[in-house]
Amino acid sequence: MSDAQQPSEFDATTAVDEFEPVDVFPSSEDMDLRPGADNCYKCTSCDTSCPVAEVNEDFPGPKFQGPEQWRLKRHEDVDIDDSIMSCSNCMRCDDACPSSVPLSQMHNTARGEYVEKHMDKLSVEYLRNRMLANYRTMATLGTKVPRLANFVMGLDITSYLGDKLMGIPSERDMPEFATETFRQWWKQRGGSKVSNPDKQVAYFHGCYSNFNTTEVGKAMVRVYEEFGYEVLVPKQQCSGTPMFANGMLDDARREAEVNVRELGAAIENGAEVIASCTSCSMALRQEYPELFDIDGIDELAAHTWESLEFLRVNEDLEAKLSEAEIDSQAFAYHAPCHARNQGIDHQAIELFRELDGATIEDVGDSCSGISGTYGWKSEKYETSMKIGAEMFDHMEHAEGDVGMTECPTCSMQMNHGTGYEIRHPLELLEEALL
Repeated sequence: MSDAQQPSEFDATTAVDEFEPVDVFPSSEDMDLRPGADNCYKCTSCDTSCPVAEVNEDFPGPKFQGPEQWRLKRHEDVDIDDSIMSCSNCMRCDDACPSSVPLSQMHNTARGEYVEKHMDKLSVEYLRNRMLANYRTMATLGTKVPRLANFVMGLDITSYLGDKLMGIPSERDMPEFATETFRQWWKQRGGSKVSNPDKQVAYFHGCYSNFNTTEVGKAMVRVYEEFGYEVLVPKQQCSGTPMFANGMLDDARREAEVNVRELGAAIENGAEVIASCTSCSMALRQEYPELFDIDGIDELAAHTWESLEFLRVNEDLEAKLSEAEIDSQAFAYHAPCHARNQGIDHQAIELFRELDGATIEDVGDSCSGISGTYGWKSEKYETSMKIGAEMFDHMEHAEGDVGMTECPTCSMQMNHGTGYEIRHPLELLEEALL
């Protein structure tokens, strides 16, 4: 080709400047996820990272559940596929996608549309899912008479009827309610023992640390006070995580409005929001601004931290631990999926590996399989246990026979699959520092 035939740099630039993209798909008044869907180039990274697709060959995977389904809906009037209810909402697909397609946002939106338009509101499945999604309501009632509630839930006949009538697997042991909730303890204690307007944190304890594992909430308070923080415990509702997973978006929005308002008031006064559950911090940070348009929601997302993460960033936690020691203990640590999505999946390993007396071993990157309410459904129980099998195996071959994780439902699955005692990193931190 001669020099005269070669395209000049000027010609190429002019061609780029003159190019005008064509909007192929019509816009919609509903939530428009088309730009995210168009970012997908079908590399299938999301499908290969999906723990449900790995063990269930009938599940079409995140790529179909997200971008392909939304592309179809832009072309023609199609219904949401019912397989969306088999997604566990582990959100691993978000972390796997190299194109930043908002997969979990698509899945949550699709689940909400499916439940709203296509699920029979009188069916056992819907009523069961609604009960699981609104665990806070059941737990509020249970903690009114905790000993009686624990006794009744522990009966074989209760497990049998729960399975046959409501589709809650009889293999699972219902978590016991605390005889004193965290908020009752907090009130009896008289609030924070530290008064420091320059160092304040607002604790989002979530449902499980309030109604069940109150020792986690107490450890959080004592550890933060050790570093000179005044702990606030604002009024709060459920984070909404189990509601997202079950397509109950109206319920989740109702809870979110309270949390944004109450936690937002603390932020305005200079506090940062701390969550001890990685699913709760994930909801406040990512799912709220993705799904809801509520005044103050972006500020809440920007000021929310996971409990260990905040201390590692703002205090010399490693130096404090280097001077501490505990009685010799070995732990098998599992990083929750929702911790991985926030980039904090190795923090407990990094934090405690230099603690004198502690041996902590990462049991791998497999999902625990329970995914909140997912493993509490009879039709999903076998799938959840297949997903968790690799984690169980790694735990049983680890040096320690005590598990560790930041996620309360992961801790249920770890205990269920191995029989190990499970602790939260905050509890070990309390033991080492106090």
